[in-house]
Amino acid sequence: MNGDQKLDPYAQAKQDFIQHFSQIVKVLTEDGMGHPEMGDAIARLKEVLEYNAIGGKYQQGLTVLIAFQELVEPRKQEANSPQWALTVGWCVELLQAFFLVSDDIMDSSLIQQGQICWYQEPGIGLDAINDALLLEACIYSLLKLYCREQPYYLNLIELFLQSSYQTEIGQTLDLITAPQGNVDLGRFTEKRYKPMVKYKTAFYSFYLPVVAAMYMVGINGEKEHANAKKILLEMREFFQIQDDYLDLFGDPSVTGKIGTDIQDNRCNWLVVQCLQRASPKQRQLLQENHAQKEAEKVGWVKVLYEELNLPTVFTQYEEDSHRHLMGLIEQYASPLPQAIFLALAHKIYKRKK
Repeated sequence: MNGDQKLDPYAQAKQDFIQHFSQIVKVLTEDGMGHPEMGDAIARLKEVLEYNAIGGKYQQGLTVLIAFQELVEPRKQEANSPQWALTVGWCVELLQAFFLVSDDIMDSSLIQQGQICWYQEPGIGLDAINDALLLEACIYSLLKLYCREQPYYLNLIELFLQSSYQTEIGQTLDLITAPQGNVDLGRFTEKRYKPMVKYKTAFYSFYLPVVAAMYMVGINGEKEHANAKKILLEMREFFQIQDDYLDLFGDPSVTGKIGTDIQDNRCNWLVVQCLQRASPKQRQLLQENHAQKEAEKVGWVKVLYEELNLPTVFTQYEEDSHRHLMGLIEQYASPLPQAIFLALAHKIYKRKK
Protein backbone atom coordinates (compact mmCIF):
# COMPACT_ATOMS: atom_id res chain seq x y z
CA MET A 1 0.00 0.00 0.00
CA ASN A 2 1.48 3.38 -0.95
CA GLY A 3 1.32 6.61 1.00
CA ASP A 4 -1.51 8.08 -1.05
CA GLN A 5 -3.74 5.13 -0.23
CA LYS A 6 -3.06 5.55 3.46
CA LEU A 7 -4.15 9.19 3.21
CA ASP A 8 -7.31 8.26 1.35
CA PRO A 9 -9.72 6.17 3.41
CA TYR A 10 -12.21 6.32 0.53
CA ALA A 11 -9.88 4.28 -1.68
CA GLN A 12 -9.64 1.63 1.01
CA ALA A 13 -13.42 1.35 1.44
CA LYS A 14 -14.43 1.72 -2.21
CA GLN A 15 -14.09 -1.94 -3.14
CA ASP A 16 -16.41 -3.11 -0.35
CA PHE A 17 -18.87 -0.39 -1.21
CA ILE A 18 -19.06 -1.28 -4.90
CA GLN A 19 -19.32 -5.01 -4.12
CA HIS A 20 -22.33 -4.31 -1.89
CA PHE A 21 -24.26 -2.92 -4.85
CA SER A 22 -25.14 -6.41 -6.09
CA GLN A 23 -26.82 -7.05 -2.73
CA ILE A 24 -28.72 -3.77 -3.04
CA VAL A 25 -30.05 -4.75 -6.47
CA LYS A 26 -30.94 -8.23 -5.23
CA VAL A 27 -33.05 -7.07 -2.28
CA LEU A 28 -34.78 -4.40 -4.36
CA THR A 29 -35.79 -6.80 -7.11
CA GLU A 30 -36.42 -10.09 -5.27
CA ASP A 31 -40.05 -9.18 -4.48
CA GLY A 32 -40.76 -9.48 -8.17
CA MET A 33 -39.81 -13.15 -8.11
CA GLY A 34 -43.09 -14.02 -6.42
CA HIS A 35 -45.16 -11.84 -8.74
CA PRO A 36 -44.60 -12.85 -12.37
CA GLU A 37 -46.90 -10.06 -13.57
CA MET A 38 -44.32 -7.56 -12.30
CA GLY A 39 -41.47 -9.15 -14.24
CA ASP A 40 -41.09 -6.47 -16.90
CA ALA A 41 -41.27 -3.66 -14.36
CA ILE A 42 -38.68 -5.33 -12.11
CA ALA A 43 -36.38 -5.82 -15.13
CA ARG A 44 -36.75 -2.11 -15.88
CA LEU A 45 -35.95 -1.23 -12.25
CA LYS A 46 -32.79 -3.33 -12.40
CA GLU A 47 -31.75 -1.57 -15.61
CA VAL A 48 -32.44 1.86 -14.08
CA LEU A 49 -30.37 1.04 -11.00
CA GLU A 50 -27.42 -0.35 -12.92
CA TYR A 51 -27.31 2.57 -15.36
CA ASN A 52 -27.81 5.46 -12.96
CA ALA A 53 -26.46 4.43 -9.57
CA ILE A 54 -23.00 3.18 -10.55
CA GLY A 55 -20.11 4.74 -12.39
CA GLY A 56 -19.71 7.91 -10.35
CA LYS A 57 -17.21 8.82 -7.64
CA TYR A 58 -19.38 7.38 -4.80
CA GLN A 59 -18.15 10.18 -2.56
CA GLN A 60 -21.46 10.68 -0.74
CA GLY A 61 -22.08 7.00 -0.12
CA LEU A 62 -18.51 6.32 0.96
CA THR A 63 -18.69 9.24 3.38
CA VAL A 64 -21.41 7.41 5.31
CA LEU A 65 -19.21 4.34 5.62
CA ILE A 66 -16.02 6.23 6.54
CA ALA A 67 -17.79 8.46 9.07
CA PHE A 68 -19.51 5.44 10.62
CA GLN A 69 -16.20 3.60 10.98
CA GLU A 70 -14.62 6.65 12.61
CA LEU A 71 -17.50 7.21 15.03
CA VAL A 72 -18.62 3.77 16.13
CA GLU A 73 -17.12 2.46 19.32
CA PRO A 74 -15.41 -0.95 18.86
CA ARG A 75 -17.37 -2.49 21.70
CA LYS A 76 -20.64 -1.45 20.04
CA GLN A 77 -19.86 -2.94 16.66
CA GLU A 78 -22.31 -5.64 15.70
CA ALA A 79 -21.97 -8.28 13.03
CA ASN A 80 -24.42 -6.47 10.76
CA SER A 81 -23.23 -2.89 11.43
CA PRO A 82 -21.05 -2.61 8.31
CA GLN A 83 -23.96 -3.88 6.21
CA TRP A 84 -26.19 -1.16 7.61
CA ALA A 85 -23.60 1.54 6.92
CA LEU A 86 -23.01 0.26 3.38
CA THR A 87 -26.75 0.21 2.72
CA VAL A 88 -27.37 3.71 4.08
CA GLY A 89 -24.45 4.84 1.93
CA TRP A 90 -26.16 3.38 -1.12
CA CYS A 91 -29.38 5.15 -0.09
CA VAL A 92 -27.48 8.44 -0.35
CA GLU A 93 -26.18 7.41 -3.79
CA LEU A 94 -29.72 6.56 -4.90
CA LEU A 95 -30.92 9.96 -3.71
CA GLN A 96 -28.23 11.60 -5.82
CA ALA A 97 -29.19 9.42 -8.81
CA PHE A 98 -32.82 10.50 -8.39
CA PHE A 99 -31.76 14.15 -8.42
CA LEU A 100 -29.38 13.75 -11.38
CA VAL A 101 -31.86 11.94 -13.62
CA SER A 102 -34.46 14.63 -12.88
CA ASP A 103 -32.01 17.52 -13.22
CA ASP A 104 -30.67 16.25 -16.56
CA ILE A 105 -34.18 16.37 -18.00
CA MET A 106 -34.79 19.90 -16.72
CA ASP A 107 -31.42 21.10 -18.04
CA SER A 108 -31.61 19.21 -21.36
CA SER A 109 -28.17 17.78 -20.50
CA LEU A 110 -26.41 15.33 -22.79
CA ILE A 111 -23.67 13.72 -20.67
CA GLN A 112 -23.65 12.75 -17.00
CA GLN A 113 -20.82 10.95 -15.18
CA GLY A 114 -19.11 10.10 -18.45
CA GLN A 115 -22.11 8.53 -20.19
CA ILE A 116 -25.21 9.60 -22.11
CA CYS A 117 -27.91 10.93 -19.80
CA TRP A 118 -30.51 8.30 -19.06
CA TYR A 119 -33.41 10.16 -20.69
CA GLN A 120 -31.31 10.49 -23.86
CA GLU A 121 -30.95 6.74 -24.22
CA PRO A 122 -32.97 5.26 -27.12
CA GLY A 123 -36.53 4.41 -26.09
CA ILE A 124 -36.34 6.19 -22.71
CA GLY A 125 -37.25 9.86 -23.19
CA LEU A 126 -39.58 11.33 -20.58
CA ASP A 127 -40.31 7.87 -19.16
CA ALA A 128 -37.15 8.72 -17.21
CA ILE A 129 -39.35 10.82 -14.90
CA ASN A 130 -40.97 7.65 -13.58
CA ASP A 131 -37.55 5.98 -13.40
CA ALA A 132 -36.35 8.84 -11.20
CA LEU A 133 -39.31 8.29 -8.89
CA LEU A 134 -38.42 4.60 -8.73
CA LEU A 135 -34.91 5.50 -7.59
CA GLU A 136 -36.34 7.67 -4.82
CA ALA A 137 -38.77 4.95 -3.71
CA CYS A 138 -35.90 2.45 -3.45
CA ILE A 139 -34.32 4.55 -0.69
CA TYR A 140 -37.23 4.05 1.67
CA SER A 141 -37.59 0.37 0.77
CA LEU A 142 -33.94 -0.18 1.73
CA LEU A 143 -34.20 1.79 4.97
CA LYS A 144 -37.25 -0.26 5.93
CA LEU A 145 -35.63 -3.59 5.04
CA TYR A 146 -32.33 -2.93 6.82
CA CYS A 147 -32.99 -0.40 9.58
CA ARG A 148 -36.61 -0.69 10.69
CA GLU A 149 -35.69 -2.38 13.99
CA GLN A 150 -32.92 0.10 14.81
CA PRO A 151 -33.39 3.03 17.22
CA TYR A 152 -32.21 5.49 14.57
CA TYR A 153 -34.72 4.42 11.90
CA LEU A 154 -37.08 7.38 12.33
CA ASN A 155 -34.17 9.84 12.44
CA LEU A 156 -32.88 8.49 9.11
CA ILE A 157 -36.32 8.66 7.48
CA GLU A 158 -36.74 12.26 8.61
CA LEU A 159 -33.19 13.14 7.55
CA PHE A 160 -33.69 11.81 4.01
CA LEU A 161 -37.08 13.52 3.68
CA GLN A 162 -35.67 16.81 4.98
CA SER A 163 -32.68 16.61 2.63
CA SER A 164 -34.97 15.92 -0.34
CA TYR A 165 -37.18 18.88 0.50
CA GLN A 166 -34.25 21.26 0.95
CA THR A 167 -32.68 20.11 -2.32
CA GLU A 168 -35.94 20.58 -4.19
CA ILE A 169 -36.34 24.08 -2.70
CA GLY A 170 -32.82 24.85 -3.94
CA GLN A 171 -33.70 23.55 -7.40
CA THR A 172 -36.77 25.79 -7.38
CA LEU A 173 -34.57 28.80 -6.58
CA ASP A 174 -32.30 27.79 -9.46
CA LEU A 175 -35.17 27.44 -11.93
CA ILE A 176 -36.90 30.73 -11.06
CA THR A 177 -33.61 32.63 -11.01
CA ALA A 178 -32.99 31.74 -14.65
CA PRO A 179 -36.32 30.80 -16.27
CA GLN A 180 -36.14 29.38 -19.78
CA GLY A 181 -36.21 32.05 -22.48
CA ASN A 182 -35.64 34.92 -20.04
CA VAL A 183 -32.08 36.19 -19.64
CA ASP A 184 -32.01 38.66 -16.74
CA LEU A 185 -28.45 39.17 -15.54
CA GLY A 186 -29.75 41.36 -12.73
CA ARG A 187 -30.90 38.20 -10.97
CA PHE A 188 -27.38 36.75 -10.88
CA THR A 189 -26.20 38.08 -7.54
CA GLU A 190 -24.22 36.60 -4.71
CA LYS A 191 -27.24 37.12 -2.46
CA ARG A 192 -29.24 34.73 -4.66
CA TYR A 193 -26.38 32.37 -5.50
CA LYS A 194 -25.38 31.44 -1.93
CA PRO A 195 -28.80 30.19 -0.70
CA MET A 196 -29.26 28.35 -3.99
CA VAL A 197 -26.03 26.42 -3.37
CA LYS A 198 -26.90 25.83 0.26
CA TYR A 199 -30.28 24.28 -0.45
CA LYS A 200 -29.76 22.66 -3.83
CA THR A 201 -26.61 20.68 -3.09
CA ALA A 202 -25.15 21.24 0.38
CA PHE A 203 -27.65 19.30 2.45
CA TYR A 204 -27.82 16.05 0.51
CA SER A 205 -24.20 15.78 -0.61
CA PHE A 206 -22.17 16.62 2.51
CA TYR A 207 -24.49 17.13 5.47
CA LEU A 208 -26.70 14.07 4.89
CA PRO A 209 -23.94 11.39 4.76
CA VAL A 210 -22.13 12.53 7.91
CA VAL A 211 -25.27 13.17 9.93
CA ALA A 212 -26.69 9.78 8.90
CA ALA A 213 -23.58 8.13 10.34
CA MET A 214 -23.91 10.23 13.51
CA TYR A 215 -27.47 9.04 14.04
CA MET A 216 -26.45 5.42 13.40
CA VAL A 217 -23.91 5.48 16.24
CA GLY A 218 -26.25 7.29 18.64
CA ILE A 219 -24.87 10.86 18.40
CA ASN A 220 -28.06 12.90 18.74
CA GLY A 221 -26.92 16.00 20.62
CA GLU A 222 -27.94 19.38 19.22
CA LYS A 223 -24.48 20.88 19.71
CA GLU A 224 -22.69 18.08 17.84
CA HIS A 225 -25.14 18.31 14.95
CA ALA A 226 -25.01 22.12 14.81
CA ASN A 227 -21.20 22.10 14.78
CA ALA A 228 -21.04 19.46 12.04
CA LYS A 229 -23.51 21.52 10.01
CA LYS A 230 -21.29 24.63 10.21
CA ILE A 231 -18.37 22.71 8.72
CA LEU A 232 -20.25 20.65 6.14
CA LEU A 233 -22.33 23.43 4.61
CA GLU A 234 -19.21 25.57 4.20
CA MET A 235 -17.46 22.59 2.62
CA ARG A 236 -20.24 22.11 0.11
CA GLU A 237 -20.20 25.77 -0.92
CA PHE A 238 -16.49 25.35 -1.64
CA PHE A 239 -17.26 22.17 -3.62
CA GLN A 240 -20.02 23.83 -5.67
CA ILE A 241 -17.85 26.79 -6.63
CA GLN A 242 -15.25 24.27 -7.81
CA ASP A 243 -17.99 22.58 -9.86
CA ASP A 244 -18.99 25.89 -11.41
CA TYR A 245 -15.39 26.62 -12.36
CA LEU A 246 -14.79 23.13 -13.77
CA ASP A 247 -17.99 23.35 -15.84
CA LEU A 248 -16.17 25.78 -18.13
CA PHE A 249 -12.47 25.41 -17.39
CA GLY A 250 -12.32 21.69 -16.57
CA ASP A 251 -11.27 18.93 -18.97
CA PRO A 252 -14.39 16.94 -20.04
CA SER A 253 -12.28 13.79 -20.35
CA VAL A 254 -11.49 14.18 -16.63
CA THR A 255 -14.75 15.64 -15.29
CA GLY A 256 -16.91 13.13 -17.19
CA LYS A 257 -19.35 15.73 -18.47
CA ILE A 258 -19.58 18.54 -20.98
CA GLY A 259 -20.25 21.81 -19.21
CA THR A 260 -23.30 23.77 -20.37
CA ASP A 261 -23.81 26.40 -17.65
CA ILE A 262 -23.35 29.28 -20.11
CA GLN A 263 -25.71 27.80 -22.70
CA ASP A 264 -28.27 26.92 -20.02
CA ASN A 265 -28.35 30.42 -18.48
CA ARG A 266 -27.21 29.10 -15.10
CA CYS A 267 -26.56 31.39 -12.16
CA ASN A 268 -23.13 30.11 -11.22
CA TRP A 269 -20.05 31.49 -9.47
CA LEU A 270 -18.29 32.55 -12.66
CA VAL A 271 -21.11 34.72 -13.99
CA VAL A 272 -21.68 36.27 -10.55
CA GLN A 273 -17.97 37.15 -10.31
CA CYS A 274 -17.99 38.48 -13.87
CA LEU A 275 -20.92 40.79 -13.17
CA GLN A 276 -19.20 42.14 -10.05
CA ARG A 277 -16.14 43.12 -12.11
CA ALA A 278 -17.41 43.89 -15.61
CA SER A 279 -17.36 47.32 -17.19
CA PRO A 280 -20.57 48.47 -18.94
CA LYS A 281 -19.05 47.37 -22.27
CA GLN A 282 -18.10 43.95 -20.89
CA ARG A 283 -21.54 43.54 -19.36
CA GLN A 284 -23.09 44.24 -22.75
CA LEU A 285 -20.83 41.59 -24.30
CA LEU A 286 -22.00 39.12 -21.66
CA GLN A 287 -25.64 40.06 -22.28
CA GLU A 288 -25.26 39.36 -26.00
CA ASN A 289 -23.53 35.98 -25.64
CA HIS A 290 -24.74 34.41 -22.39
CA ALA A 291 -27.47 31.74 -22.66
CA GLN A 292 -26.70 31.16 -26.33
CA LYS A 293 -26.10 27.71 -27.80
CA GLU A 294 -23.59 28.66 -30.51
CA ALA A 295 -20.03 27.56 -29.72
CA GLU A 296 -18.69 30.93 -30.91
CA LYS A 297 -20.81 32.84 -28.39
CA VAL A 298 -19.86 30.48 -25.57
CA GLY A 299 -16.26 31.13 -26.58
CA TRP A 300 -16.75 34.90 -26.27
CA VAL A 301 -18.01 34.46 -22.70
CA LYS A 302 -14.99 32.32 -21.85
CA VAL A 303 -12.68 34.98 -23.31
CA LEU A 304 -14.44 37.60 -21.20
CA TYR A 305 -13.96 35.54 -18.04
CA GLU A 306 -10.28 35.18 -18.87
CA GLU A 307 -9.93 38.95 -19.51
CA LEU A 308 -11.32 39.50 -16.02
CA ASN A 309 -8.74 37.02 -14.63
CA LEU A 310 -11.44 34.76 -13.16
CA PRO A 311 -9.15 31.68 -13.25
CA THR A 312 -6.74 33.59 -10.99
CA VAL A 313 -9.62 34.81 -8.82
CA PHE A 314 -10.75 31.20 -8.46
CA THR A 315 -7.27 29.97 -7.50
CA GLN A 316 -7.09 32.60 -4.76
CA TYR A 317 -10.62 31.76 -3.62
CA GLU A 318 -9.72 28.08 -3.41
CA GLU A 319 -6.73 28.79 -1.18
CA ASP A 320 -8.65 31.20 1.06
CA SER A 321 -11.63 28.86 1.35
CA HIS A 322 -9.46 25.85 2.18
CA ARG A 323 -7.70 27.84 4.90
CA HIS A 324 -11.05 28.97 6.31
CA LEU A 325 -12.33 25.39 6.24
CA MET A 326 -9.32 24.15 8.18
CA GLY A 327 -10.07 26.78 10.80
CA LEU A 328 -13.70 25.65 11.08
CA ILE A 329 -12.61 22.04 11.52
CA GLU A 330 -10.16 23.06 14.24
CA GLN A 331 -12.85 25.09 16.01
CA TYR A 332 -15.97 22.98 15.65
CA ALA A 333 -15.10 19.32 15.00
CA SER A 334 -14.73 18.31 18.66
CA PRO A 335 -15.99 16.04 20.16
CA LEU A 336 -16.23 14.32 16.76
CA PRO A 337 -12.93 13.10 15.29
CA GLN A 338 -11.34 15.72 13.04
CA ALA A 339 -10.36 12.90 10.70
CA ILE A 340 -13.93 12.72 9.31
CA PHE A 341 -13.83 16.31 8.12
CA LEU A 342 -10.15 16.33 7.17
CA ALA A 343 -10.66 13.32 4.89
CA LEU A 344 -13.44 15.16 3.06
CA ALA A 345 -11.39 18.35 2.82
CA HIS A 346 -8.39 16.42 1.49
CA LYS A 347 -10.61 14.75 -1.10
CA ILE A 348 -11.92 17.98 -2.58
CA TYR A 349 -8.90 20.31 -2.30
CA LYS A 350 -7.60 21.18 -5.80
CA ARG A 351 -9.77 18.48 -7.36
CA LYS A 352 -10.04 18.30 -11.15
CA LYS A 353 -13.34 16.43 -11.42
